[in-house]
Amino acid sequence: MMPLGLMGEGEVAEIVSVQCAAGGTAAARVEDMGLRPGKRVRMLSNGAGPVLVKVDESRLAIDRGVAMRIAVRTA
Repeated sequence: MMPLGLMGEGEVAEIVSVQCAAGGTAAARVEDMGLRPGKRVRMLSNGAGPVLVKVDESRLAIDRGVAMRIAVRTA
């Protein structure tokens, strides 16, 4: 397992857990975007600033700090 923020471009992984503060707005926002355990994500861009991922048919820009709190398992 590793943080979503450390994935390389083009890599595909499955979300294992989201470690945002319980009950916090970040946790709710991440879930509202569709980033939940069991979902598969593809890293589109991982340069400076936010990371860009594809989940289902959506492209999402995620703050790097939040991305580092999402644990993934590479496929």
